[in-house]
Amino acid sequence: MHDLKPITALWGTSAHVDNFDGLTISERPEWALASLAARRGQEEACISAAVDYLGAPLPDIGESVTRGKLTAFWTGKQQWMIEAPHDSHEDLAGQLKAAVGESGSVTEQNDGWTRFDLEGPRCHDVLERLCNADTRMMGQGKVTRIQLATLGCFLICRARDTHFSVIAPRSSARSLLRALTDAARSAI
Repeated sequence: MHDLKPITALWGTSAHVDNFDGLTISERPEWALASLAARRGQEEACISAAVDYLGAPLPDIGESVTRGKLTAFWTGKQQWMIEAPHDSHEDLAGQLKAAVGESGSVTEQNDGWTRFDLEGPRCHDVLERLCNADTRMMGQGKVTRIQLATLGCFLICRARDTHFSVIAPRSSARSLLRALTDAARSAI
């Protein structure tokens, strides 16, 4: 029998954290991710079932919505990413699929994407050096797709001016962290 142990996207057994004056950059492996896409001709049924599961309306373009432990953000036409704490939603994809049934396609994204959070008043100073998103204008719950360090990422404003999440391809976690920390050293 194998004795498997989970590792983070950075190959650690615990989350990596870097602290700067006015900024913390942290790897956030404790979040489960699942994608949801409404199937053609089943859009209304899928949305209705997903709303029942989330307890909130699905977000529109450039938006996210959080209800309880669940957050959803828009990723494309009739497509969303759902995130929840891994401890309480280890089988998030299975739970979501049970909720939407055949009206939606659900895939687990835990090993496809990784999340890094930037927290503190110096978030903008770092993000301005790495992407063209106007983070100073982003309000809480706003989401945008960006190029950051040549990676296609999602940028979510968790709290205006002080907390952003970057969700990026897991295979590029080290490159992303290096870009974030290099920009922080340059700015701070």
